[in-house]
Amino acid sequence: MFIALKIDVDTLRGTLEGVPRLAALLSRLNIDATFLFSLGPDHTGRALRRLLRPGFLRKVMRTSVGSNYGLKTLCYGTLLPGPDIGRRGADAMRAVRDAGFEVGIHTWDHVRWQDYVFRRDADWTRREMGPAVERFREIFGDDARTIGAAGWQMNSHAFALEDEFGFDYASDTRGTHPFIPVVDGRRFRCPQLPTTLPTLDELVGRDGIMVENAAEHIVAAATPNAAGCHVFTLHAELEGLAYLAIFERVLREWQARGYDIGSTRDLFSTVDVAALPAIEVVRAEVPGRSGDLAVQGKQSRLL
Repeated sequence: MFIALKIDVDTLRGTLEGVPRLAALLSRLNIDATFLFSLGPDHTGRALRRLLRPGFLRKVMRTSVGSNYGLKTLCYGTLLPGPDIGRRGADAMRAVRDAGFEVGIHTWDHVRWQDYVFRRDADWTRREMGPAVERFREIFGDDARTIGAAGWQMNSHAFALEDEFGFDYASDTRGTHPFIPVVDGRRFRCPQLPTTLPTLDELVGRDGIMVENAAEHIVAAATPNAAGCHVFTLHAELEGLAYLAIFERVLREWQARGYDIGSTRDLFSTVDVAALPAIEVVRAEVPGRSGDLAVQGKQSRLL
């Protein structure tokens, strides 16, 4: 069993505080991972508009969003101007790359992408993705080779741009195994390595799962499957801060079970892209998360 770690970095605090802590832990355990960065403004406070969305308020309450993200971060984009993450966090991002971890793109404006991309057109989508691609090149001196959408939110134009920008692979979806995405009857080139395991914030506060016993549920979810692999998405703002000890317990237990753990790049290196099935991407709910996400659907008839 191989478990790929995808670390989404949503905020300035996550970049400056959570990322170094995660990198230190992973280095100490000799484990690789992929870090995906938000590269534009931190507008986290604007996410509070989702309080009217069914299920979002329950998630806020059960996952202690206020204490985990911090009051200052929750004011960015509303009471406080949103800081430029790519400008202020560039040194922290390069330090992760220099430590040997794969780095890629998460988004430009995390809140704006997550809240609006599904309903927006090609021009809007390019205006969001283009600056992220350019900023990544500015920070790292090279093109990004991987990307993973904020909040698992996508539209057909975003899939097309991933092909255009030449990403080797992406992890924008939820699902069960690697595949080639088909959206609105169009087959795209860039392979998907979907998140297969529940995230920590999706589990805590549900079905008797609390912070104290969350690690065992994450560990148990990584059952052997036909694909021989899983993708686990974690967040610099959670596992890199208040949940760091929980994440360490998860990693140590997976190691004790003999699982190989690494980056999504490591997983991609084992994938025969030419043999991947073409799968339709649909909108569907995922337990523990509010709203519909981009989810791996049924196999497509497109060759």
